[in-house]
Amino acid sequence: MFSIDLINLKDAFINYREPKARMCHDAEQNLDEMNRHPINSKEKHALTQVEVNDVPLHTEDKDDILDNELFENRQTFLSFCQGNHYQYDTLRRAKHSTMMILYHFHNPAVPAVIATCSICYKDIEAGQGWHCEVCSDYDVCAVCYQKEVVDHNHKLIKHPSMANHKIKNREVRKRKALQMRKLLDVLMHASRCAINHCNYPNCDTIKKLFCHSKYCKTRATGGCGHCKKTWFLLRLHSRNCRRMECPVPRCIDIRNHMKRLQMQVDSRRRAAVTEPVRRQESEVAVYCR
Repeated sequence: MFSIDLINLKDAFINYREPKARMCHDAEQNLDEMNRHPINSKEKHALTQVEVNDVPLHTEDKDDILDNELFENRQTFLSFCQGNHYQYDTLRRAKHSTMMILYHFHNPAVPAVIATCSICYKDIEAGQGWHCEVCSDYDVCAVCYQKEVVDHNHKLIKHPSMANHKIKNREVRKRKALQMRKLLDVLMHASRCAINHCNYPNCDTIKKLFCHSKYCKTRATGGCGHCKKTWFLLRLHSRNCRRMECPVPRCIDIRNHMKRLQMQVDSRRRAAVTEPVRRQESEVAVYCR
């Protein structure tokens, strides 16, 4: 399976659409959004196979790879959402939660959880409070600090402003993107390299990790730190790899495993959606009897 540029594919599909399909699409654009097919229409339209030309076989994603520790595992992400009261029980809350999650994803330097004043117990806005250098959970708002009611043994430092956060976010993103690129480059090189004591930076280190993971009996599940590093690199590579024959060890296996997990998640989600409908239909059938 090749990675296809969706924009080029969409343009090519529109250009090669049959006249009937084009007329149907043009007529549908004049209707209201709620009356467009297939929202409220039960009409069945025939689909035919069309030929698509000039589609590139390989595409390269030039966007930087973003990595955030909040999304490393389910428990960390769950604690992050609970601490900030991000919920999805209503559409309004779902929009707000999604917006804030994306904000924290693109701004890793911003504190993940809103700080609360240890004296008046009110939320502290960004850049409007003071924080203890020793006690990680001690924060004071600007109002309490100016009233001089703070009785703490350690030195307090002022929270960075939003301007400082933005500068720091850009620096953190650039540094992490550069580190990820270097890691992926050395991983790809080490997977192809057959030279002993290679001069490529960190090539021998990656080879030693491969060798250790091959013969280690503790494994990552048992708590081996070297195996965890190896699997982190392999998973990081497999997220963006689209090669049919990738030289990186276990890349294809990891991608197939992730596909199976995604299929299981989709199946559970569909089952959760259809189960209430089936239960309601059964209750209606019993009531009608």
